[in-house]
This record gives sequence, structure tokens and C-alpha cells, in this order.
Amino acid sequence: MDTVGAMTHDSAHGSGTRDAEAEGTAAPRLTTREAAERLGVKPETVYAYVSRGQLSSRRTPGGRGSTFDAAEVDALARRTGRREPSSSAGDLVFRTGITLIEPDRYFFRGVDATELARHHGYEEVAEWIWTGELRPGIRFTAADESLTAARRTAAAMPRHSSPTDRLRAAAAAAASSDPLRFDLSPEGVLASARNLIPTLVGALPMAGAPEGGAGEGAQGGASDSLAAQLWEKLTARPADAASLAVLDTALALLADHDLAASTLAARVAASTHAHPYAVVSAGLGVLEGPLHGAASGPAHRMLSEAVDRGGAAPVVADHLRAGRRVPGLGHRLYKGEDPRASVLFALLDAVPQAAPAMAAARDVVATTARHTPLHANVDLALAVLSVTYGMPAEAGETVFAVSRTAGWIAHAMEEYTERPLRMRPSGQYTGPRPPQPLPVPLPVQEGTGGAAN
Repeated sequence: MDTVGAMTHDSAHGSGTRDAEAEGTAAPRLTTREAAERLGVKPETVYAYVSRGQLSSRRTPGGRGSTFDAAEVDALARRTGRREPSSSAGDLVFRTGITLIEPDRYFFRGVDATELARHHGYEEVAEWIWTGELRPGIRFTAADESLTAARRTAAAMPRHSSPTDRLRAAAAAAASSDPLRFDLSPEGVLASARNLIPTLVGALPMAGAPEGGAGEGAQGGASDSLAAQLWEKLTARPADAASLAVLDTALALLADHDLAASTLAARVAASTHAHPYAVVSAGLGVLEGPLHGAASGPAHRMLSEAVDRGGAAPVVADHLRAGRRVPGLGHRLYKGEDPRASVLFALLDAVPQAAPAMAAARDVVATTARHTPLHANVDLALAVLSVTYGMPAEAGETVFAVSRTAGWIAHAMEEYTERPLRMRPSGQYTGPRPPQPLPVPLPVQEGTGGAAN
């Protein structure tokens, strides 16, 4: 799901600070490149600041370059508002305090995300991501007018609409019912988020209900977790404590994963000061791509077929014969098994009814490993969950969308504090060199709507 994400480290720009003793001064010194990164400008602009008297420099002893006082550079960055650093590759890099990804694990605000998910429910983890405060037992509740508008809108959609289609429609309907949606203060954004997430879940149809109908039982009581509310939208099978724990943990694990494609879209929307509902709509639009949030569907279908055929070998062979990659394997950010998958597999191992799907998942990994050493990612773990409990193929995408809403909101809150509209890349024009003559109109063809002779 996040295989197209980009990794950003909170400490990426602190690592270049030179040792004070080596620089011959008590204050930290930066090279020209490091100063440019902190200021979000090109190295030439750094020297322009020096010539204008806005920044002082010192020649490197025995060298040809200059060094700059780190505190002075940071003060200039605050004055100019140039807070985004540019990378050596020319790509925009975001400073974020939300998620740090390492080769074999990831962290939410410095805390191991897998440990958080093991010990705390989704709503508690969302609050931690948003505020840095842990609020045990917190529950999100949808406002009546928001839930009513979202349900009516989702129910009016065509029968073939996907859950993500309904979530996007529900987000728009919820926005229209919230006159305070343009309040971008932290308190206002949090109020919108705590209303929006249960509204999205409440707008989904009950599992087993007639297509197109929205379930009226999804709001739940004040003690119902979001996982309990979502469960009845994913499967008609009753939930026990173990199954709800797996779903709640999956929601918590997926709440954020740094700058995945949908999160980048959410930050672009937030940079225009779009309200939180619009930010989430932007994320949902990108999430539906088959290389991102929809990646769990193929894993579900593959795993279901492997269970039915009694082994993974013929299913893997079919994928390879057709030139398709085997879904549920590999992740560009982790060297070994996706840590999110590891946590979910451990929980599913303790669920007796998950044994066939778990055996099939391990068979997929082992069969593929004969030729390619790929490890399981979270898509395969979500497939085990959905196959085990008779959920539809798009269940993993639904879980992902609902969960990641928390991360999109967290990134929006960060982006609201940045310089607006800072993400404005320049296009590299490859069209005909101007000036070109006016185009010759094509002849009107009969039946294309042209004027009658």
C-alpha cells in the first residue's frame, strides 16, 4: 500500500552539523550546502544573503569553502519563512515530527509504532499522532447531522460503487454539514477529525445489506470502539474479542507511514489551506490507485485462491506466467518483513479459524522465495484477515482508508503551520517551440454536434 511512499527523517538536517571543536569555535558551524538545506534555497542564494548582510560567513581553515553559524541560519529561516529544505536530488523534503521509518521498524512521534498498536486502540493512537498526548479510552463520535448527510449521500450512489467511492462521497457530505470546517486552528481541526472518521465508517453499508443501502446501526454507543463499528461494515460474521483486536491493531498500525503518495496529496491540499474534509478527500482520491491503497485486493484474491486450491504453487505460477507480480510481497522501505505484517501475523496465529489463510500466506512467501527473496508486506496480512472472516476483496482497502485518515489529518496540521502554497514545482515544457501559427480547424463531421449546413 505504501510501496510508493517516500522516507523522511526528522534528523536528516541535523546530521550535517560539524563538530564545534573541529571548526575552532564553540558554536555549531554549517557548510554552504547544509545552510542551503536549512534555508530551503540554492547554495548561490546563501552567498546572496551574505552579500546583503543578512548572513555572516567564515572561511574554512585551509579550505576554499565557507561555514555558517547554525543559530544565525535558523534565525534567518524563521524571518524569511523558507522552512522547507531542498535535497541534493532536487526533490522537496518535508520536516515532519509524525513518523520515522527505519529499515526494519517505524515510529510514531519517537515511539515504536508496533508497540503502540499492540497496547493501544486506533483512536488512542490517532490522538497520539495528532497531539503527542495519550488519552486512554477515548472514543470518536459522529455528529448527527454529519452522519445523516453522509449516509443519505452514500446510499444514493450507484449499486456498483466501491467502498472508497462511498467514503469520498461521505467526506464531501460531512463537509457540507459542518459550517466550522474552515476553522484551521488545532482545536478546530481536531474537532473536525473526531467527527469525520466515525462519519466515514457510519456511511458504509452494513455487511450483507442490500447494495446501495447504508447501515443504520453503525454509530454505536459511547463505549464502542471504531473497530467494533467498522467490523459490521466488513463482514456479517459476529466479532469476538480476538477478531476485534486484530482489526483494531490493523487500524492503529496503518494510521500513518510518512510521505506515502496519498499523504503527499493531502499535504498539497493542506498547503492551499483546504479544510480537513477536503484534505481527506484528496488522500482518498490517490489512495484508490492500484499501486497504493487498492493493493490489498489482489492479495486477497490470490490468497483465497491458494486456500481453495490447497497450495500456493499453482497460484504463484499463474501470476508469473501472466507476467504479474505476486501481490503481498516486498516493500521498498523495509529490508525484511514489513513490521506491520509481523504484528498482524502474530495475532492471527492465535486465531484458530485463521489457520488455513495463514498457511496459504506462508506458502506464498516460501514458494516465491525459491527464486526471489521477497518478504510479506501488510497487504498480505490484511488479506489473511479478510479471507479468514469472509470479508470482500476490497475490505483491506477500506481498513486502510479509514485508518490513514488519521495520518492525513496529522500531516495537514503540520502543513497548516508552513508557508502556504510552497509546493509549486516548475514544469519542464516539451511542446512545440513558440510561436506557432493558429491551428487549422478540423472539418465538422456529421453526427459530432456541429452546426447544420
